[in-house]
Amino acid sequence: MLNLAKIRFSGNLEVESGLHIGASSAFAAIGAIDSPVIKDPVTNLPIIPGSSLKGKMRTLLARSYNQRIAETPNDDDERICRLFGASTGGGRDGQSPIAGRLIFRDSFLANKDELMDKGLSTFTEDKFENTINRTTMIANPRQIERVVRGSKFAFELIYDVVDPTEVDEDLEMILAGLKLLEFDYLGGSGSRGYGKVAFKDLKAETVFGNFDVEALNQKLEG
Repeated sequence: MLNLAKIRFSGNLEVESGLHIGASSAFAAIGAIDSPVIKDPVTNLPIIPGSSLKGKMRTLLARSYNQRIAETPNDDDERICRLFGASTGGGRDGQSPIAGRLIFRDSFLANKDELMDKGLSTFTEDKFENTINRTTMIANPRQIERVVRGSKFAFELIYDVVDPTEVDEDLEMILAGLKLLEFDYLGGSGSRGYGKVAFKDLKAETVFGNFDVEALNQKLEG
């Protein structure tokens, strides 16, 4: 199926409480962080993987819009499958894969200089947490690395306009997903206060083809 247009959503994803999206901790030297955050290997600065955003947003939408328990992502609501994709369920035979209409980019730290002006010399923090053995009552401390509050990441999401008759419904679902994410959390340990985020300065622009995004930008501003 041909793409009629591509719309880019961009803005800032602002971290409002310490955020932990983990990297591999298969090996940790004595005294090192037990659970580090994922970082860009080029800059060694924290990043937010597009896969983390995609997975969390789909999960929240499925929880909100599915009419029944979905055993696999293929069983999600049709509106969710066409945005995020499914391995079966599309095409004339009802079994062909569905290509998702959304592309989630990795988000890179955008306000390094601003954080340094506030006196930060590092862009993550170490948080000590304890788990208690209920039988022995012995604490098991560990160090969790978190992205610091106030960090801003450049957010970018691409939407493929495939069927003009479904655009309004698709865009409403995208906006609902972003709002649900703001009222939930990103990364791990959200029930302990981690991962509160907000999307700021969002705008939409047509980057390929022809599509009027004026009404959409009005919704984003509202």
